[in-house]
Amino acid sequence: MAYAVHFAASMLACWLTAQVLAASTWPWRSPRVAIVCWQAVGLAVGLSAMGLPMALGLATYDRPTGSALLALAADLGHGTLPAGLGTVHLGLVGVGFGIGAVLLTTTVRSIHGTVRAQRRHRDLLTLVARQDPTVPGALVLDHPSAAAYCLPGVRPRVVVSAGTLSLLDRAELEAVLAHERAHAQERHDLVLLPFTALCRALPWFRWVRAAHERVALLVEMRADDKAREAHADAPLAGALRRFAAAGNRITPAGALGVGDRDLDVRVQRLLVADRPPRLIGAAALAVATTLAALPISLFLS
Repeated sequence: MAYAVHFAASMLACWLTAQVLAASTWPWRSPRVAIVCWQAVGLAVGLSAMGLPMALGLATYDRPTGSALLALAADLGHGTLPAGLGTVHLGLVGVGFGIGAVLLTTTVRSIHGTVRAQRRHRDLLTLVARQDPTVPGALVLDHPSAAAYCLPGVRPRVVVSAGTLSLLDRAELEAVLAHERAHAQERHDLVLLPFTALCRALPWFRWVRAAHERVALLVEMRADDKAREAHADAPLAGALRRFAAAGNRITPAGALGVGDRDLDVRVQRLLVADRPPRLIGAAALAVATTLAALPISLFLS
């Protein structure tokens, strides 16, 4: 029972940590650190959701979950079970494996759906997009709406619309292109993937959906930071303002767009010079590491 309490405590700690992360503003100053913290929380939630029913079902063994599972497999192989381990307990173990199967299945489905959407759009781009010498390394869509997005993958594509070319000046356009290249280089689509899977696997946890939204915003802020390293803050902030004013922005499924999320917040962040909180970030990483390590250690012991 003690190991079940550990898993329950881990889930509670994940919930509390998620509340603190969602309510804090320091992640805006250190989006990369905050993304790592959210990933640790997501990993701990998934493992704890699996481990809690397993630990309840295997309480008779009085061992860490990993060792108890091995002992159960050995007992099943010999056709004998210890006293006190009945159908209900085996059912709880099955629930744990079922949650793991759901997590794995939703992850595979998310990957499959995203790859299919990206492949379809990549094929479409070969038909309708064009090269433009004024926008090296990007494809141009002849569409009047404002659009600038990255289609990530093994062969990433950065796409801008004709409406964007007429909307932005040269400096703003360069900053937007740097933002989209950051998405491709750091594979931000893979950063979001586990949270998409968790939302599908654990739809009853409202804070899991909120975490997905928060990480999606942090991903945009991280790409903003990469763009501001090569360009001044003002061009990117100006571009985001123009996107916000233009409205009617288009970003296809499976892509990451510069104007997708919370443009006003991102503009304000760009215009306020503030150093990343190193002490807070280090403490947050320590907490996140501990959160992820607890359920992992119970499974590996």
